Amino acid sequence: VFFIFGALASFGTVLTLPGIAGIILTIGMAVDANVIIFERIREELRAGKSSLAAISDGFKHSYSAIIDANVTTILVAIVLAYFGMGPIKGFAVVLIIGVLTSLFTAVLIGRMMIDSWTKGDRGLSFWNGMTKNSMANLNIDWIGKRKIAYVISSIFILVGIGSIFTKKFDLGVDFKGGYSYTMEFDQSLNVDAQTLRSGLAESFGAEPVVKAVDTQNSFNVVTTYLINDTGEDAAERAIAKLHEGISSITGTSVPLAAFKSTGSDAKVHVVSSSKVGPTIADDIKTSAFYAGIFALLILFIYIFIRFNKWQYSMGAVAALFHDSMIILGLFSVLWGVLPFSLEINQAFIAALLTVIAYSINDTVVVFDRIREYLGIYTQKDTDEILNLAINSTFSRTLITSLTTGIMLLPLFIFGGNGIKGFAFAILIGIVVGTYSSIFVATPIVRDFSKDLKNVKNAKAAQTGFSKAASKS
Repeated sequence: VFFIFGALASFGTVLTLPGIAGIILTIGMAVDANVIIFERIREELRAGKSSLAAISDGFKHSYSAIIDANVTTILVAIVLAYFGMGPIKGFAVVLIIGVLTSLFTAVLIGRMMIDSWTKGDRGLSFWNGMTKNSMANLNIDWIGKRKIAYVISSIFILVGIGSIFTKKFDLGVDFKGGYSYTMEFDQSLNVDAQTLRSGLAESFGAEPVVKAVDTQNSFNVVTTYLINDTGEDAAERAIAKLHEGISSITGTSVPLAAFKSTGSDAKVHVVSSSKVGPTIADDIKTSAFYAGIFALLILFIYIFIRFNKWQYSMGAVAALFHDSMIILGLFSVLWGVLPFSLEINQAFIAALLTVIAYSINDTVVVFDRIREYLGIYTQKDTDEILNLAINSTFSRTLITSLTTGIMLLPLFIFGGNGIKGFAFAILIGIVVGTYSSIFVATPIVRDFSKDLKNVKNAKAAQTGFSKAASKS
């Protein structure tokens, strides 16, 4: 976090909500890198190695998973930074800085701290009585349940698509435009952004976007009220409704003519007003489309190169599509049902990008363990190896999900109406991303592959077995 804010300050970057989303994801991924290392050390300790040997091998055997997970995230972030604009670009820049600094701190500084501690013959425990063997011997047949998972995922996606086409979304100002008013209040009127936001929500029927302006006691209000009304007097009726709401909040009785006059000296009056078209939304959608296509393409190519099978790439991309459709569907289905806003706005874009990056990270960690086990257990059945890989990484997945969830829960509980929707999307995304890495990405790799086993290792094992048999 120190490095991130230092870099942002050096670059003169403006920190927005998408940028904060990038920091949240970075903290989650930094925790994840440490969890991967510590979990691997515990595995080495359970195998009977000494503490120092377990620490050394734990770090060494963790690098592959950490690097693959972070490189995929960086590649996607670079594409988003190049093609994206507005919230997408801000999110990507912060994420790139965050991933690089978290790699540095988790791998290098973390190792230095542990080595420094253990060199003095001081002990370092990686468990206690309760956690020593927790989830160490999981034996769940995840692959055997994949068809049930396919059905459940299909139902969720189809219901979501149906709601998207019928009920649609609660589009925010960013996506459907609105009326923008900058107002100046007299010093005697004690108002703040939250008071205006809550009070005007009653007048407009929906919560507007309210921001404090640099000038003292000035606020900008953007509302979608009557934005789709084609009547000639729509703008007049909209400002009249604003006047009605402001009068109710402040208890003033400023005449409408004085209120909407930019040169007025009334206690509260409009300094400037304009109609905001959804052009920003069109630009964001266009840039997001190109960024998404190229990000998926680069992700597909990188995973193909690293894992040497296109099935791994297909599984990762399918998991991303699955997670995105589930979240979009839920925001459509639950719109108007939950007691907080589920607007599709810039904050939602930031949340969706966070979930996609988290999902990639989770999927690649599982894939990396599958690749390792395929080379070790050449005599085991493929389904058995896949289940073993998922079971062995499940503890890491659970710990990372819980730590990221713990960071987001206060935002969801104590945050304002707009923040709740943002936090809700990421919380749901963490659950869905974990689910998809186990029940979507890995099963697709299995179902589209005739033989996942490492041919070279299998041949070597078979040759060794034959030589041993001939000698005997």
